[in-house]
Amino acid sequence: MLSRCDVAVVGGGIAGLTAAALLAAEGLQVELLEAHSQSGGCAGTFRRGPYTFDAGATQVAGFEQGGIHQRLFQHFGVPLPQARPLDPGCSVLLDGERDLIHLWRDPERWRQERQHQFPGSEPFWQLCAWLHRSNWAFAGRDPVLPPRNLWDLQQLLTAVGPGTLASGVLVGATIADLVQLTGCGGDQRLRRFLDLQLKLYSQEPADRTAALYGATVLAMAQAPLGLWHLQGSMQQLSGSLEQALAIAGGVLRLRHRVESLRPGADGWRLEGRAPGQRPFVLHADQVVSTLPPQLLPALLGESLPEAYCKRINGFPDPSGALVLYGAVERERLPEHFGLHAQLEWSDPGSLFVSISAENDGRAPAGQATLIASVFTPAKPWFGLPEPEYQQRKHQALAGIQAGLQQLLGVAPEDYLHAELATPRGFAGWTGRPFGFVGGLGQHPSRFGPFGLASRTPLPGLWLCGDAIYPGEGTAGVSLSAFTACRQLLASSGRTLKLRG
Repeated sequence: MLSRCDVAVVGGGIAGLTAAALLAAEGLQVELLEAHSQSGGCAGTFRRGPYTFDAGATQVAGFEQGGIHQRLFQHFGVPLPQARPLDPGCSVLLDGERDLIHLWRDPERWRQERQHQFPGSEPFWQLCAWLHRSNWAFAGRDPVLPPRNLWDLQQLLTAVGPGTLASGVLVGATIADLVQLTGCGGDQRLRRFLDLQLKLYSQEPADRTAALYGATVLAMAQAPLGLWHLQGSMQQLSGSLEQALAIAGGVLRLRHRVESLRPGADGWRLEGRAPGQRPFVLHADQVVSTLPPQLLPALLGESLPEAYCKRINGFPDPSGALVLYGAVERERLPEHFGLHAQLEWSDPGSLFVSISAENDGRAPAGQATLIASVFTPAKPWFGLPEPEYQQRKHQALAGIQAGLQQLLGVAPEDYLHAELATPRGFAGWTGRPFGFVGGLGQHPSRFGPFGLASRTPLPGLWLCGDAIYPGEGTAGVSLSAFTACRQLLASSGRTLKLRG
C-alpha cells in the first residue's frame, strides 16, 4: 500500500466508487479504502446457495439518456451495466383493498391510473409535475447545494432559472402542504398512498417530506426517466465502477477499515486496520468521506469543530430495516405485480417487496428471490438479551410472511429459503451506525439549501453519499460524488466536466 496519495476516498459504496473513479480519471493518485470484503456498500449483494440477494438497494435510477449513471459511464468509456426499465415501477396495495395502484412507466397511462384511483387529485399531480420539470432543469445545470464559498455560490447561481425562482417559494413546504394547496386535503386514500411512496425514498411521510424533493420522487417511475432492474444483481453497478477505477489507475483496497482521520500541516493522516488486523497509516493531501456523517465525531475526535459536531449529533436518527430474504417457485407468484410492490401493513409495518426476474441471474430457472423490507427504529434492536432478540426476530418474520401472504398469496410453507436480517445484521454488513439504512431524511429543514454540505469546515475534507444533496438512491449518491469531486478539483483551479 502506498504511504501517500493525492486523495483517499473512504467507503467503497456507489458514492465512493464514483468519486474515486472520477478523480483517478483526472490523473490524481487515488486510494479507495473499503472495510468490507467487497464493494457496493448498501447496494451490495450476497449469496445463499443458488440464490443471489441484493442486500439493500434493489433498483436504480439514472440509466436513461442524460441520467447521471449514463453520463458517468460515457465519461469513463465503460459500458453501462445491462438493465431494463421497470414497468410498472411499483404496484401498491392499500390496507383492506384488493385493487392495485400501478405506477406505469408511460406518463399517459399513469395519468389515467391516478385519475381512476384518486378522482379529483389532478391539480396536485399537475403541480408536482411542474415542480419536477423545474427541479430537473435546475439539477441538469449541476448546482452546488448548499453553497459554502464563492465558487459554490457561482455554480448555484448559474444553475438558477426562472422556474427555479418560481418554485423556490415552496422551499419550506412539504408534500402535504401541496395536497392542501390544491384542494385535495380531504382525500385520505391519496394521503396514505403518498405516505407509502415518500417514506420509501425520503425516510419521511408526506407531512415531513420537502415538496421540492418529493415532487421529483413521485415522478421517477415515468419516462423519460424511470426505475431500472439490473441484470445479474446490484453488484453489477459497483463492478462496472470498479472497472472504471482500475482503467483510470486508481486502487481499491478491500478489508481496509479506517479508524482515525487527522488533519495536519501537510494534509491528512488516516489510520486503520488492514486484512489480518494489521495496522496501516496512509497520508493523503485530501480526503473524500462517503461514510454516514454520524461517524465523523468518532473518526475526527477533537479535530472536528465543536459547532459542526453539535450539528451532526443533533440530527434525528434515520430508520433501520427488517428484511426478509426469501426464495419461492415462480409459479407461486401472481403475474400482474411487476417486480416491485408495496403493501400498507400494520405488523411489523408497511412492506416494500422486490422480486427477481426470470433469467436475471438471481435464482435458478423457474424460481424467484423475494426480498421484503420494512422500516423499523434501529437502536432498540441493540443491547437485547439473546433470547429476547431471537423472539423479536421470530415475531417480525411471522408478521412479514403474513403480509406477503396477503399481498402475493405466498404461504410460509412455500418458501424454498427464508431468513430475516435486522439492523444488527445490516450494521455488521455495512459498518453504518446501528444499521441505519438511509441518509438524514428529506425534511424541509435538511433538504437543499438547508442540508449538510459536501464542503466541510475542515480544508481538504469532502463529503458525499446519501446524507448529502440530492439525497438517497444510487443516482443521488452518484450526483453528490460528482459535486464533491468538482469542488475538490476547483480548489486547485481545475474544472471537471463529464465528457459527451
